[in-house]
Amino acid sequence: MKRRGFITLVGGAVAAWPLTVRAQQVGGVRRIGVLIGVSVSNLDAQQRYAVFLAKLRELGWIDGHNVHIEIRWGGGKAADVRTYAAELVALAPDIILAVGSISVQALLQATRTIPIVFTIVPDPVGAGFVASLSEPGGNATGFMMFEYSLAAKWPELLKEIAPSVTRAGVLRDERLAAGIGQFAVIESVSQSVGVEVVPISVESATEIERTIATFARTPNRGLIVTAGPRGEDARGLIVMLAAQYKLPTVYLERTFVTAGGLVSYGPNFADEERRAASYVDRILKGEKPSDLPVQAPTKYELVLNLKTAKTLGLNVPQSVLSRADEVIE
Repeated sequence: MKRRGFITLVGGAVAAWPLTVRAQQVGGVRRIGVLIGVSVSNLDAQQRYAVFLAKLRELGWIDGHNVHIEIRWGGGKAADVRTYAAELVALAPDIILAVGSISVQALLQATRTIPIVFTIVPDPVGAGFVASLSEPGGNATGFMMFEYSLAAKWPELLKEIAPSVTRAGVLRDERLAAGIGQFAVIESVSQSVGVEVVPISVESATEIERTIATFARTPNRGLIVTAGPRGEDARGLIVMLAAQYKLPTVYLERTFVTAGGLVSYGPNFADEERRAASYVDRILKGEKPSDLPVQAPTKYELVLNLKTAKTLGLNVPQSVLSRADEVIE
């Protein structure tokens, strides 16, 4: 290729790049760390991460071009998450995206200087991650998973869709403050809706299977699955057991319902990842995490699997159908 033609080609390509990319390129390649608390085999977490990358690209940050991204997957294991947090901090990135409370906790133990943007964290103030929602005050800010009050909706929804249920097993991770907090809220409203609740640990797949099998021996039982990395990683097992023992079950995430679960009500987490990319962009451009308020979800969705409802012999009331954002038939 002649030199003039080559210059013309390159010049045209550069002109096509977003102006923000060219501006950022002058300052050199930036480094972003990513710590995700769940397993790399979690397809939903992978999809949410893809949304984050897509929004970053839209904002002009392209992995392998003007940013380098280092990612670690914790697999829901606290010890591994702490190890990966230390690895990422040692790389001295410009900023770290932390997905889940387990990731944020480990990172804040490792650094109080590197900016952290978090997502899917139920109670950042109660966990000590930030001083307040409006003024985080430290090196971390981000997006709440939900306010604990959301958990009060789950026993109400369970009773509405399955009126015969009188006892609900609540799957929660007792290691996490969020697991304890969600159960406390559920327990506080359970009597008013006529449902007794009992905790079920998600410590291991074996324990989940054994406990649910025991719990399901008597009639009029149902389940509520709260937020947490271990429950998310055990999604297939939990949905299978709910079907095997014919237990009406309420979940937090839509993905449980698309996998065959009955009903879910909770935030749209992909939207959180998209918004988190905007915070990463702002911090890379000079803003401080201490000046960016922690934000609550803006999108909630009720998803219903009618096929599962029919298998369980449930006649879904019109009040639920009319509120559903998505109905799977």
